[in-house]
Amino acid sequence: MKELILEMEEYASLKNIPIIEKDSIAFIMKYIKKNNIKNILEIGSAIGYSTILMASVAQDVTVTTIERDEARYMECLKNVKKCGFEKKINVVFQDALEVNLTGVKYDMIFIDAAKGQYTKFFEKFKYFLNDGGVIITDNLKFHGYVGKSSEIESKNLRGLAEKIEAYIEFLKNNQEFETNFYDVGDGLSVSVKKNE
Repeated sequence: MKELILEMEEYASLKNIPIIEKDSIAFIMKYIKKNNIKNILEIGSAIGYSTILMASVAQDVTVTTIERDEARYMECLKNVKKCGFEKKINVVFQDALEVNLTGVKYDMIFIDAAKGQYTKFFEKFKYFLNDGGVIITDNLKFHGYVGKSSEIESKNLRGLAEKIEAYIEFLKNNQEFETNFYDVGDGLSVSVKKNE
């Protein structure tokens, strides 16, 4: 397992594929363990790095992960197979906003896909959370750009930073969830669903 993780880190840096920062995934793994989370939905698999690490926390943790990029999806499948997690991890090849989930509820949803769609992902998938379930979002600092969007020259970059800033405001004002922000890795939010 350790070897595969190192291999994946190398592959990601070689191919310039963004994977979660080590501090962030360590934080999430600890959270899964501490809160006895069993059933996880991940939006954005990339090569399966965070997927495999989350699934490795305990014997009975399962992960459904959604990836829309075919090359990354294939790479993720390959890595899941390599570590023998086919029964623990279900990899779905589709755009997360088009996925139809029925009758499934998750203890935790991890959003780490297209930054500009964070609010849409949150709004769509919150219905698939168990009471007291949690939505964790990564990259809220967006490499230091968030909070400084007005100073960014690149229009695309500025647009993304502004969307993440809007998402942070959306979380702060969301009455259904209690959100805490953590200065870990590239910035994480933990939004716990309030019981009705």
